[in-house]
Amino acid sequence: MAVPPLSENNRKLFNTLIDHHIRFSLAKRRVQLTKHDWYRATALVVRDMLIEKMLATRARFERINAKKLYYLSLEFLIGRSLENNLFNLGIIDTCRDFLAENGIDLQILFDEEPDAALGNGGLGRLAACFLDSLATLDLPGYAYGINYEYGLFRQEIRNGYQVERPDAWQREISPWLVARPEESCRIPVYGRIEHRIDRKGEYNPSWVDQRILVGIPYDLPIAGFGGRTVNFVRLYSASASDEFDMQIFNAGDYVKAVEQKMLSETISKVLYPSDAVAAGRELRLLQEYFFVACAVHDIVQGFIARGEDLYDFPSKVAIQLNDTHPALTIAELMRVFIDDYDLSWATAWDITRATVAYTNHTLMPEALERWPVGLLERVVPRHLQLIYEINRRFLADAATVWRDDPERLKRVSIIQDGYETQVRMAHLAIVGSHSVNGVSKLHSELVQTRLVPEFYQLWPERFSNKTNGVTQRRWLLMANPGLASLLDATIGTGWATDLAQVSGLEKFADDREFQRRFAAIKRANKERLARIVNRIATVDFDPAAMFDIQAKRIHEYKRQLLMALGIVHQYLRLVDDGIEPPVPHMYILGGKAAPGYWAAKMLIKLINNLGEVINNDPKTRELIKVAFLPDYRVSLAEKIIPAADVSEQISTAGREASGTGNMKFAMNGALTLGTLDGANIEIRDAVGAENMFIFGLTASEIEELTQKGAYRPRDYYETDPRLKRVLDELASDRFCPGEPGLFRWIRDVLLNRDDYFLMADFGSYVGAQADISNEYQHPEVWVRKAILNVARIGMFSSDRAVTEYAREIWHLSQF
Repeated sequence: MAVPPLSENNRKLFNTLIDHHIRFSLAKRRVQLTKHDWYRATALVVRDMLIEKMLATRARFERINAKKLYYLSLEFLIGRSLENNLFNLGIIDTCRDFLAENGIDLQILFDEEPDAALGNGGLGRLAACFLDSLATLDLPGYAYGINYEYGLFRQEIRNGYQVERPDAWQREISPWLVARPEESCRIPVYGRIEHRIDRKGEYNPSWVDQRILVGIPYDLPIAGFGGRTVNFVRLYSASASDEFDMQIFNAGDYVKAVEQKMLSETISKVLYPSDAVAAGRELRLLQEYFFVACAVHDIVQGFIARGEDLYDFPSKVAIQLNDTHPALTIAELMRVFIDDYDLSWATAWDITRATVAYTNHTLMPEALERWPVGLLERVVPRHLQLIYEINRRFLADAATVWRDDPERLKRVSIIQDGYETQVRMAHLAIVGSHSVNGVSKLHSELVQTRLVPEFYQLWPERFSNKTNGVTQRRWLLMANPGLASLLDATIGTGWATDLAQVSGLEKFADDREFQRRFAAIKRANKERLARIVNRIATVDFDPAAMFDIQAKRIHEYKRQLLMALGIVHQYLRLVDDGIEPPVPHMYILGGKAAPGYWAAKMLIKLINNLGEVINNDPKTRELIKVAFLPDYRVSLAEKIIPAADVSEQISTAGREASGTGNMKFAMNGALTLGTLDGANIEIRDAVGAENMFIFGLTASEIEELTQKGAYRPRDYYETDPRLKRVLDELASDRFCPGEPGLFRWIRDVLLNRDDYFLMADFGSYVGAQADISNEYQHPEVWVRKAILNVARIGMFSSDRAVTEYAREIWHLSQF
């Protein structure tokens, strides 16, 4: 999309600012600059422009005393910022021209920037899209998170296995972060409760013997498209309240003297420490409480500083919990209101519940956080006390509805009794919020009917659906400039802020010249991706072949294994049966497996082994190839997604809350191969079932099989010779000649358990793949369907999703 050039005065300003930063920030002369120096100097100039607009934005909102949203998320998968900020500020052409005059290619500078390692998967990327939309829509929306020194991990592949390396994205100070040490806050943890009675004879507990952490805030500016509004996400780094114990230091025990400082700073070191061991689990709880407490402190202090009355808190503040990680917000607000501001329980509870809203992102039981009571008592004893009181009062109210149903009361209790008593954080989030939403129609329905039906019966008015969306500015305008330019020339530029306007493409779906230009752009994107595949995976891909892609977090329910079974089936048909696929098929997979998730890591090994065997077999004759792209991240996704012909969204029906990758791929003209799961259903309704490839059992069919205990995976093995051959070959050493028996577990697991219904869906999946190959032989038919996917994707913008939240949950106004 073309952007208006800066005026000559602003062009001179750009030159002045870059000279300033070269001299005073980098302490160099132009002739000394490396490519990385040019990146930092350019980023610092853009940062100056962002800060100017960020201050003006905040002043504008304060002047009119606007109600503000505060979005709490443990993840923000921001990706790279330079290109995005240049686009949104409208100065990318000017910057490119200026640098070209100095012999610098702006595109090279983009590659100098590391991805901000502040998130991992869809949860964090959704948060990033929402931030973009909030600013673009001129909404007063801010966010809080942790300023991780290291991300989840940097993924390397060695001998086909995932190896985790530290992701030191802040090995140098990020040019985008604005330090706010003067706004640091003190956060108490550990300690114990002293049970006291005050002068009025009322119970007045005191939290004593605490250890104090210090939260140091850093603001990351978030520019809306057009640059009028620049909000920010405030990220906290953890520090000890004291550098070290001087007495111990003087006694000569230097390590012990700084031990507390090191332990405190560990809290903001890494995203998602492993909870496989007790220390990691405690660290993760500390992370969640630390960022929640910092956020609540900042929100409340800012509110009080404006001279507001706490009774008006919900009319000026909206807090959105992005999944259960920030659920302790409810207990922390109650602690602050009761302990620090002496509000009554009833008043504090009414304010808290009217302020907080909760988004659920998962139906997977293992992903719904539960914290052992013993751990909470150790780390945040006052909060555990408050949670027990919240639960006591809630159950007393619920008992008036279900007087003779103790089992139902047990199911809704925040406290779950058992071998180890635990706190259900999703239940705390629901009880303490005025709004609970799912993120696709199917997911929201399953939240109400399967996940927490009793809560829905109690408070049906609190539950709603807010289908996810993605920002077209990152995922089309920036990631696919060829297609963006074609859209501009065909329907105008308004789609960048109103994605519904892409519907204007529909009348060009049968236009041969438009089809030719559309196909040429896809081919150019595939050629670019083929070069990347060759460089990082050393596999040669033919851009004329079909690019079939699944790129997302590696998890059994997302069923990368089903795709692998399909690849093995294709390979065996070719090399053993001599049946060639109708079109050459290039398979691309990418994603990270959690370090402690053995099965997911073995899926990565399987995919790499398949590639090793298939790519080096002369019998495939370039008809099938497989590549696993390591270290999947935003900047890599921006290259992968525009090049896809087929987008595999094949999770077990009823397990994926929404998905946002499915939206990004369709937005860029890929045809979806998917189950009726998550937002796939709504994409089908929008783009037309004839423009997708749907297969597999539905969520209700799976539920029925599960309830009846009627699913017998071995039956499929015994009745489908294709499936039997695939599993038997995996159980042999054909794909692991150097490590005998490596994949035998796959057959054993699928025959005896198959929790994700791969056996049931295999035949349907193979049939859908055959349909895809047949369709791809007819370019005019295929490209027409691809165009219609783009033309009908308008409702899946994060702008639409954020507008719904603002209107129906947050009650925000645009300014």
